[in-house]
Amino acid sequence: MQEESDLVTGEAVVLDLRVAKLASRAVAMLLDVLVQAALLLLVLVALMLTAGSFDSALTIALMLTAFVLVVIGYPVLFETLSRGRSLGKLALGLRVVRLDGGPISFRHALTRALAGFFVDFWALGFLGAVAVIVSLTSSNGRRVGDYLAGTLVIRERVPQSAQAILAVPPGLEAWAAHFDLSGLTDDLAMASRQYLGRYHELRPEAAASLGFSLAQQVSAAIGVPLPYGMPPWVFLTAVLAERRNRDHARIAPTQYGPPAYAPPPVPPPAPPKSDNPFTPPS
Repeated sequence: MQEESDLVTGEAVVLDLRVAKLASRAVAMLLDVLVQAALLLLVLVALMLTAGSFDSALTIALMLTAFVLVVIGYPVLFETLSRGRSLGKLALGLRVVRLDGGPISFRHALTRALAGFFVDFWALGFLGAVAVIVSLTSSNGRRVGDYLAGTLVIRERVPQSAQAILAVPPGLEAWAAHFDLSGLTDDLAMASRQYLGRYHELRPEAAASLGFSLAQQVSAAIGVPLPYGMPPWVFLTAVLAERRNRDHARIAPTQYGPPAYAPPPVPPPAPPKSDNPFTPPS
């Protein structure tokens, strides 16, 4: 199983998704199983303490209901609410995403949970043997549930050195300070960051096409037109760097406090005088 995905979008962009290794997925699964076992034990103890209040048929029905809720409901609930992370995956820095890199929904989580119970692990899975075999034969480490749901598990926690360090291009700081970033979604920001990180790995025509498409989407989201003559990647870099700076300011207000006064609006930067005045991202 390779470490990075071989998934390609319609714009010929290789997605920058670091596939979770089988060992880390197994540890995450073990942690989830321990949590589920603890929940089932609590339910069993509660039923034993109240055994005299119910007849045997109702007790069995309650136990089956609790089993289904814990084994299937637990992963569905956590992966839906946390956008792809159970407690085990959260501990290991893993996340379930769609094949296009976007967050999963209830439908994806339910499909994975049902397939996990009936095929991958328990009913017909021989205690996970099916999931292991299918994952080993998949280039992206996907089990049956991932194939049915159209998902894969990635490593969300990566070394700091592997992450692109963004900074507002020189001369654009005052302009970027007036961006209204409230409409910029996490998914669009992630797609833009992945584009900048893989800029030099794209064919020139694909880089230009995808960059312009992302810049147009970001422009519509923040209400700022793409300045004439500015390369899309410069615009995206300015937006993402400004977004990161504001996030840091919210986290550490004493270090990045708000300005004492609001500066006057700054017009968009003038068009560049040369054909290539900017240095592409490295």
